[in-house]
Amino acid sequence: MRPNIQAAIVDLDGTMVDTLGDFEVALNHTLADLDLPPLTRALVERTVGKGSEHLIRSVLAHQLALPEAGVSACVTVDALYEAAWQRYQHHYLQCNGQHSAVYPGVQDALQGLSQAGVHLACLTNKPLSFAKPLLKAKGLDGFFTHVFGGDSFERKKPDPLPILKTCEALGTAVANTLMVGDSSNDAQAAHAAGCPVVLVTYGYNHGQPVQETPAAAWMDSLAQLPAWLQVGR
Repeated sequence: MRPNIQAAIVDLDGTMVDTLGDFEVALNHTLADLDLPPLTRALVERTVGKGSEHLIRSVLAHQLALPEAGVSACVTVDALYEAAWQRYQHHYLQCNGQHSAVYPGVQDALQGLSQAGVHLACLTNKPLSFAKPLLKAKGLDGFFTHVFGGDSFERKKPDPLPILKTCEALGTAVANTLMVGDSSNDAQAAHAAGCPVVLVTYGYNHGQPVQETPAAAWMDSLAQLPAWLQVGR
């Protein structure tokens, strides 16, 4: 039997939109500006999901440690971070959505949930100034009554605060709100907040199989979600 789900909170990167291409392009332009070697898409996939600060710091640490970086030991992540963040913002806003694609089944899922009367909010660790234009560019913005980014609250997922605040905005009890994501970040936040969570299997989970993360269900396509929710209603 499914809980009486009245609303769903849906993650963005790796859940609704494959954005690795956007990250790769923006980060490589940023690294070029700093005279650092380019990164691989595999590094991006392992690193995204915990917010832009974590992403940039992790990438800088990895690239500075490469022999081909040719930098002295006095060049640190902290010394480069502010310049890297400014260049990354510039480049990401330039390419946002141009190298990304909506996953198959996402439009059908959101349409089905909306028709079933499930209220929808998007909650991502992506900065809000990146998230809103991306949703609009991909034709997904009309499904959501609320959109919150990694800079919308004092803390990011996996802290439960963003989920609790999003439930307040939706006007729904946490137990009656479903978290839909692709990573252990989403699951940890949901478990700590006290709401059920469903995870998709195709996203970014820091290089780990997402099926190892406890959840109410794991789905190969988000299109499965409306039917799954109807069971036991």
